[in-house]
Amino acid sequence: MTTSTTERENTQLHLGHNQPPRDIVHRTRGTSSGPITRLVSPSDLGGLIKPFVFLDLFDFEGGQAPSLELGWHPHSGIATVTVLLDGSVQYAETTGSVGVLPTGGVEWMQAGGGVWHTGTVDSAPARGFQLWVALPPDLENAPSMSHYVMPEDVPHVGPVRVILGSYNGLSSPIVAPPMTYLLVTLKDGERWTFLPPLGHDVAWVSLMDGALHASSRITRGEVAIFERGETAIELVAEGDTQFVLGSAKQHPHELVLGHYSVHTSVEALRRGEAEIRRIGHQLRAEGKYSYALRSI
Repeated sequence: MTTSTTERENTQLHLGHNQPPRDIVHRTRGTSSGPITRLVSPSDLGGLIKPFVFLDLFDFEGGQAPSLELGWHPHSGIATVTVLLDGSVQYAETTGSVGVLPTGGVEWMQAGGGVWHTGTVDSAPARGFQLWVALPPDLENAPSMSHYVMPEDVPHVGPVRVILGSYNGLSSPIVAPPMTYLLVTLKDGERWTFLPPLGHDVAWVSLMDGALHASSRITRGEVAIFERGETAIELVAEGDTQFVLGSAKQHPHELVLGHYSVHTSVEALRRGEAEIRRIGHQLRAEGKYSYALRSI
């Protein structure tokens, strides 16, 4: 067990001792389109594990990714979190951020009230996860911003890298709404226990490599959702295993969906889509990104 004594004691005081293991209540392998597998979307399991509303697993070989110029698309109301396990990707945003995210890097792109961005593979193979999180009302129409974290700046302790939130006394440098998002690497037979922060009643895992034993076996390419609650999650690795785990207090708002957006109300969605159109027309007027803007 790799959580700290203080965290363990606090959680045991809150939950009591000898709790039964958390059951897996939903699982899926999603739907694949080329190198991208959509594991979760708001119209299915994302409604159960919100604020985690989309989850994609990507595995690009050479030549599969679109060009940077053709990849432009908008978002509002959400933040995207990209965890890159192998390879590197180029990115650009209407926030002005441009660059290359290397292996082990993390992207936080907070769309807020509206942003356009694009990305493509810089070096292949490129593997990882992209997560979308629904933003609370005070952030869903706020100015967009981004934070790109280089590998050496991602906090880590034992087998855990802290992508969002805090774990074992370490905190992510990304300022995000309260939630925990971890990248965990275990050796064959290694056991790991996750004790959720108090109030976190939503939890899930998704595997890139290997398999895990929990209340039942979880295999590569699956996402497994645990029953609502705050008890510990016990995991044992089968083979060398790499996976992400998310936990949070369930997002209390409805998911109001647009083509590129997730908001908490119809009015918030209207504002987000209006800002997306404004930015798109401005880019078109400047003669930029014409391939991406033909549909607006």
